[in-house]
Amino acid sequence: MNKPVSPVVIIGCGDIGTQVAHRYLKNNNSVAAIVRSEDSKKKLESLGIAAQQNDLSFEFELQTEISACRLFHFAPPPREGTEDTHTRNLITALKKHQTPPSRIVYISTTGVYGDCQGKWINEDAPVNPQVDRAKRRYDAEQQLLEYGKAQGTDIIILRVAGIYGPGKLPLKRISEGHPVVRKEDSPFTNRIHSADLVKMAVAAMQKGRQGAIYHACDGHPGTMAEYFTAVADKAGLPFPAEISLEDAKHKLSAGMMSYMRESRRLRNEKTLAELGITLDYPTLESGLENCGL
Repeated sequence: MNKPVSPVVIIGCGDIGTQVAHRYLKNNNSVAAIVRSEDSKKKLESLGIAAQQNDLSFEFELQTEISACRLFHFAPPPREGTEDTHTRNLITALKKHQTPPSRIVYISTTGVYGDCQGKWINEDAPVNPQVDRAKRRYDAEQQLLEYGKAQGTDIIILRVAGIYGPGKLPLKRISEGHPVVRKEDSPFTNRIHSADLVKMAVAAMQKGRQGAIYHACDGHPGTMAEYFTAVADKAGLPFPAEISLEDAKHKLSAGMMSYMRESRRLRNEKTLAELGITLDYPTLESGLENCGL
């Protein structure tokens, strides 16, 4: 007799979560999701995904059966502070169930490494989050690892680079003529195509080691200037003007400048080997071919 397949639960089921859900639905797996808005709930239900509407800003009751489930935590943290109270509220809800999830895959950020001055780093590198958004993600990682240790739940963490793909390109910014920091002043950034992130998330749930850290990136970092220019070229838009880093301090938003102060290049060989996958889009050039441009 075949062993029953554990259900899949997705916390924060936006674009990536919906693509993950489709992977499981095609194999006749049970999928349920927790989303923030009623509109998102209705959209998922129209796709055959059982959905519950809850705002993780507040404590809530999980109506979905989570016993021994495979849980994907894709919900973002709050926009302010250094702690992820959304993850805290999720864990509080999980603890109310007698049997915990068997495995949790959490989408974090490569920002937890902080500024590495352009050095290559692997999955074992020490963390040094320097901005609040990265501190919130690292706080969520630690909360989940503590929960997993106490409950016997496997916790697998995907530290995700900048996501691009259909509907996830800076076309509006380029069209509006915003400048970019010139290549020689621009920090190294890392990317992952949305389709490859979905593949990695599913593989992490299936094969990821308890407590493992994986890099969701394509392994071919480049500068921000190179990225914007490549997107503009593929989309047939004018190339953005390039400015010095000093000029950028007066012309770019504080949010954009926070990215300019961090430079790192991420390796992914260990991640790909352990998860047993090959990326469909290992370079920006190949990925832009599948962005609907």
